[in-house]
Amino acid sequence: MSAPSITAIIIARNEELMLANCLETLQWCQEVIVVDTGSDDQTVAIAERLKAKVIHTTSRSFADRRTLPLESIKTDWVFYIDADERVTPQLAKEILVQIETTNANALEMHRQNMMYGKFFQYGGWGKEYVQRIFRRQTLAGWRGEIHESPIFEGEIFRLHGSLFHLTHRNTVDGLRKTTAWTPQEAKLLFEAGTPAVTGWTLLRKTVMEFIRRAFLWNGRKDGLEGVIEAGIQAMNRYLVYVQLWELQQQPPLEEKYHQKEMEFMKMWKKTSLNELSPIFKKEQKTTSPDDKDEDE
Repeated sequence: MSAPSITAIIIARNEELMLANCLETLQWCQEVIVVDTGSDDQTVAIAERLKAKVIHTTSRSFADRRTLPLESIKTDWVFYIDADERVTPQLAKEILVQIETTNANALEMHRQNMMYGKFFQYGGWGKEYVQRIFRRQTLAGWRGEIHESPIFEGEIFRLHGSLFHLTHRNTVDGLRKTTAWTPQEAKLLFEAGTPAVTGWTLLRKTVMEFIRRAFLWNGRKDGLEGVIEAGIQAMNRYLVYVQLWELQQQPPLEEKYHQKEMEFMKMWKKTSLNELSPIFKKEQKTTSPDDKDEDE
């Protein structure tokens, strides 16, 4: 009887800087699938060069992106990993032992988050556990637009090793992630019928997120990096609710701008150039039909 096999799945968009090293840490997997969600850099070329199978999708649903590759997987187990996450040899060994011996249908592991060059212990990041490895036959798919969760039955086994997450490498990197997920979270809040956003809502949500991260969850104990990250999370919360406010506007903002554009166009339709300046009147008088004929 052969040993259980495993496929790694990486959902990626414009990850040319992080993908190659991630793939190098997955050589112990029988297959690696990269689900590309619209890269315009070298992500796909790197994946193909390192022998990963590439699947393309335009879906904006995180759950759909995770479910899509399942239909083409032939191995016993599936392992979801992001391009900016890293597996150590010790963790790989533990995973291989467990998929061969466990009766569980899912494995979860601690994730150590490195942000702004430091591994965080507080602020809600230090005790993060993620379910990433599943027995293929028991994983029916995923649900949820953003904070997606697996659909499966059975026991979960917690590994001893950690998965390392090299995220928020700089402010711009963090802002890219913000622009990717905040519009979708705002959309979900809008569809859920969240009450109208007010100035008090924006202030309360922003300040409370900072207090929660920096003080209630002790993010300040991670030093200046922890305080910075608490501020970034507060800004993210602010942007979610600003975009929710945009969606709640009636008429929609796009229509308001269109109406104003139409007003400008009507002004110009009612205005001739000779109304603007005597120069245009003078030019009109000095240009005769004979002059036009000669020019032609």
